[in-house]
Amino acid sequence: MARLKGVLDIQGTIQDMTFYKTQDGNLVKRKGGVSKQRIENDPNFARTRENGEEFGNAAMSGKLVRDTVRTMMLNTADNRVTSRLTKVMTEIKNMDTVNPRGKRNVATGITNPAALELLKNFNFNRFATLGSVLFVPFNVTLTDGIININNFIPLNDIVYPQGATNVKLMSAFAIVDFTNNTSNITYSAVTDLPINGTSSDVILKPVGLPSGTGTKFYLLHIDFYQLVNGVQYQLKNGTFNVLSFVDAV
Repeated sequence: MARLKGVLDIQGTIQDMTFYKTQDGNLVKRKGGVSKQRIENDPNFARTRENGEEFGNAAMSGKLVRDTVRTMMLNTADNRVTSRLTKVMTEIKNMDTVNPRGKRNVATGITNPAALELLKNFNFNRFATLGSVLFVPFNVTLTDGIININNFIPLNDIVYPQGATNVKLMSAFAIVDFTNNTSNITYSAVTDLPINGTSSDVILKPVGLPSGTGTKFYLLHIDFYQLVNGVQYQLKNGTFNVLSFVDAV
């Protein structure tokens, strides 16, 4: 794969060269390689098939997580979140010490306590990590997913975008079953606070417990609004909006 430089702006295939545009710029690659049929049947490509099956499991597990929290990801996820989460899921898959190569999977790997550490503090927006926006301690109650932020003073305890007048906080409690590819999630009410010097005890309590069995995830969501003539407008500045796994068990 090569990066195309210069004034040419070509998309498509010319002879054996394919030109295409990505978020990283214009790229070009040469057609060719081993046929799909050979990869699927040739014994020499056994390792390739094993790698492909395991990667597929990691990618599917990442998609399951993203689908679970999709409504919270709106305006709080960067354009690399899919690849970043797949990378974490691949590392978790590698912690499967039970199944043979080619059959290792996230559902088994995630039973390793070290796997959960990879997911804790995962930020869906790499431009706005929780630690770079929120500067006050909080605690999570694992039994019911409640997040408490005591003595929260928005003016002092957060970094906020220019023009923001209000900050909104919400939590979620999710259960993801990587074995059966199912999930469930419950949300707290939104806490809407003006960005001023008033101190508040913020209690984010999900409405009910999510059903099912599997890995439990606890999320914190923060985004910003501007109040104009009695109407709040969401700020689309992606460098401040946060969505993070604050814990996982």
